[in-house]
Amino acid sequence: MITTLAGGVGAARFLEGLVQVISPEILKIIVNTGDDFVLHGLHISPDLDIITCTLAGIINQEQGWGIAGDTYACLDSLEQLGAPTWFKIGDQDLALHLQRTQLLNAGHPLTYITDLFRRALNVGAQILPMSNQAVPTHIVTAEGEMHFEAYLVERQAKDAVLSVRFVDVEQAKPAPGVLDAIKNADIILLGPSNPVVSIGPILAVPGIRKALQDTLAPIVGISPIVGGAAIKGPAVPLMQAVGLETSAKGVAQAYRDFLNVLIIDNVDAHLKYEIEALGIHVVITDTIMRNMEDKIRLAKATLAAAESYQKER
Repeated sequence: MITTLAGGVGAARFLEGLVQVISPEILKIIVNTGDDFVLHGLHISPDLDIITCTLAGIINQEQGWGIAGDTYACLDSLEQLGAPTWFKIGDQDLALHLQRTQLLNAGHPLTYITDLFRRALNVGAQILPMSNQAVPTHIVTAEGEMHFEAYLVERQAKDAVLSVRFVDVEQAKPAPGVLDAIKNADIILLGPSNPVVSIGPILAVPGIRKALQDTLAPIVGISPIVGGAAIKGPAVPLMQAVGLETSAKGVAQAYRDFLNVLIIDNVDAHLKYEIEALGIHVVITDTIMRNMEDKIRLAKATLAAAESYQKER
């Protein structure tokens, strides 16, 4: 069994390649839910939807989110009525949020709903929300504290970031199946996700980081930082706000208490020895995913790194 921690577009694209080289049925994906929020009275789970729709083959590939070929008639009407429309919800996308909200209101946990959706969309991999409790990620800025989606989408990540807060995370519990997915894994992978707001919330849920520290499975991560810049999203200011170096080495620092291997891009080869000084093995390759061939190549390199580490130790 292979377990992956994931959140965001980068991780979803990596997973597209991964399911081409392994059977999806042996894959369990623990997904960040810190991005979840309520808008128009609807419960929206951005990362769960990105991962699910990507693996279902219906994602808008150009954006990395939303459904391919979607229309926006409802959004246009909402705008005409004066409702906030900064979060672009397509008409087919809206169906996910409507049904999720209805099922939550009926008392079903997010774990159940997520599994229902992935089965309906013919996704073979098991998708697990990190927690069934709400753990919203808040960004503290010079303009005040706000939900991560408001910071990222509504305000276009233009505010200076002072700190990051995972609201009520101390009271949260790992969703059913999450700790078992780590404990029973043969290999654990961390996708090329933002270490602060995509992987960070997962690690903050009590019990998850400890499970990663205790597992005997090799843990391999992929740096989302290449040449000191993020492939996608505001990782750099967020890493700076929490005191991490904005480099592949900073990614290693974020995971140094449990990570065995970090895959970094060719342009960051000069950081190899600094990262290995932290006790983490380094694999250097091209990590940019321009097409499906690149996604498959990176997936194979990641699995090979896990197998190599396992043989050497």
